[in-house]
Amino acid sequence: MEETRCKTVIDNFRKQMAQKIVGKTELIDGILTGFIAGGHILLEGVPGLAKTLIVKTFAQTVNAEFKRIQFTPDLLPADLIGTLIYQQNPGQFSVRKGPVFSNIILADEINRAPAKVQSALLEAMAEKQVTIGETSYKLPSPFFVLATQNPIEQEGTYPLPEAELDRFLLKLFVPYPSLEEEIGIVNKFSRLTEKDADEEEKLSPVLNSEDLTLLRQTAENIKCAEEITRYAVSIVAATRPAENVKQDAYSRGNYLSYILFGASPRAAIAIQKCAKIRALFEGRGFVIPDDIKYAAYPALRHRLKLSYEAAADNLSSDDIIEKLLSVVPQP
Repeated sequence: MEETRCKTVIDNFRKQMAQKIVGKTELIDGILTGFIAGGHILLEGVPGLAKTLIVKTFAQTVNAEFKRIQFTPDLLPADLIGTLIYQQNPGQFSVRKGPVFSNIILADEINRAPAKVQSALLEAMAEKQVTIGETSYKLPSPFFVLATQNPIEQEGTYPLPEAELDRFLLKLFVPYPSLEEEIGIVNKFSRLTEKDADEEEKLSPVLNSEDLTLLRQTAENIKCAEEITRYAVSIVAATRPAENVKQDAYSRGNYLSYILFGASPRAAIAIQKCAKIRALFEGRGFVIPDDIKYAAYPALRHRLKLSYEAAADNLSSDDIIEKLLSVVPQP
């Protein structure tokens, strides 16, 4: 009964998203995965690939309050979390809450903000609360951050520190559309008369808090055998070359020679969570090795610190993960 209801909720969500978004089904499933898992998402893609539209549409579909924050070098922590305002009439300070007090946050071009702003967002993501003055304030639930960064522009950017990268459950790439999808996009959005924001078609919510609770509980109850958990942990452990074998590992062509720092245990937790949710999407009550492999890419790609050799050999994190998966024994 619960499995049937979950399938209905997921199918309705996908159909509703498809009313405004052409293609990108894997990306949309990845965002929903992060939302169900209670994590945060890092989106990477060039400008013009509908990142903002996808997130706005997602917020409408799940009936959540949405705020977009444009990160710039002159942004201050107070612009993000809020500040204390002195009210002359009562003669006391009052709290003016910032845009972070929303359910879904689009942190646009997050790597353009200085470290002090990034650390303020880090507290919000990690603790689900922010500190204004000397008082901490709980953020609304659910609280879901989708941060974007542009892979082709490096000037005027502040690379995210490893501690903040590790707070993101998944890193998803926003792909270019296929030829047929791009034709559909052109036909859908090439009208000459633009609608005002008030006239813009609003989607009806199809995923409420009860549905989210159901999806989370059902995913939690999906069976994950001991050998499958061991497989996920072995994949993460394989990213960390032991000190006593590091010299042997650093031979050209061995994937370990391209990794400076491996992933933390948080990566194994992310892989198992997302593997369970993928099993839910596939209508299965148990996790299989393919679920672990599928979840390994978005869960690991931002947690591996690659060496200069990897850049010299034009290797990405996904290339290293592919090699890693080929050598870790599969149950």
